[in-house]
Amino acid sequence: MKKQNSFSSSISGFARVCLLIVLCGGMGNVAAQDAKAPDPVVKKKSFVKNTFEGNFILDNQTVMVPIKGTFEFDIQHRFGTTDKGIRDLFGIFATANTRLGFSYSLLNDLQLGFGAINDRMQVDFNLKYALLKQTKDGKIPVSITYYGNALMDTRIKDNTTLFVSTSDRFSYFNQLIIARKVSDKFSLQVSPSLSHFNNLEGYLDASGKVVSKLSNDHFAIAFSGRYKISPKTAIVVNYDQPLTQHSIGNPHPNISFGLEMNSSGHAFEVFAGNYSSILPQNNNLFNQNDFTKGQFVIGFNITRLWNF
Repeated sequence: MKKQNSFSSSISGFARVCLLIVLCGGMGNVAAQDAKAPDPVVKKKSFVKNTFEGNFILDNQTVMVPIKGTFEFDIQHRFGTTDKGIRDLFGIFATANTRLGFSYSLLNDLQLGFGAINDRMQVDFNLKYALLKQTKDGKIPVSITYYGNALMDTRIKDNTTLFVSTSDRFSYFNQLIIARKVSDKFSLQVSPSLSHFNNLEGYLDASGKVVSKLSNDHFAIAFSGRYKISPKTAIVVNYDQPLTQHSIGNPHPNISFGLEMNSSGHAFEVFAGNYSSILPQNNNLFNQNDFTKGQFVIGFNITRLWNF
């Protein structure tokens, strides 16, 4: 009996050891599960800043949208053409166009604006929205912004105007701006656009039928660049190429170049180019200044920013 009890005790002891090993192993698995690897840290996207210094690059919009709470006041001015030389002091004494503009950034990527120009007493309402932003790590290589406006001719209806209905007063502009900051000094952008006019002047053909001189829709593309020669000064250039071919009165392309100077709340550009108007659809469709004939215009843009 003693031997049997001794054997039973040995079996019981062995069972307890096995049970202890199993429990220890289970606790180890639980501990291993509790000590699993932490979730990977998600890095916040870091966007490239100051692809351009402001909203304008000569006769075009840039890809930039001011931060939320920014109020902007713009003065844009174009003198007459310089081809008459000293007779009108290179266009300074000639008929000029001036636009005053106001805009506000409701969100970091959205800006709404309003402007008025003396050319045909026109007013415009505009919108600018950043669709995509270039990142510092290169995963997003370009910035993309949409710009659009609705333009209204507010002149009184008389024999000199073409208005039959209110809708005849309106034109529209849509542009997709694609830009890349190549280096701290050098930035480029390309901007395809579509202009639409509800009503355009026509003429009588040989059969007496009224034919529009220009198509209501006009496609164009703009190429712009900036190179900084100092922290606050840059050389800016621009080329606008019309794409749509019209039956008569095709617009001429635009070449413009100048200097841009900036401070914390101001941007100032002085330049020469072929566009006499300021609003983009007017420039793209109606420009008849030919750079091959020296028909350049001296212009400037002044921008003042306030943050609220």
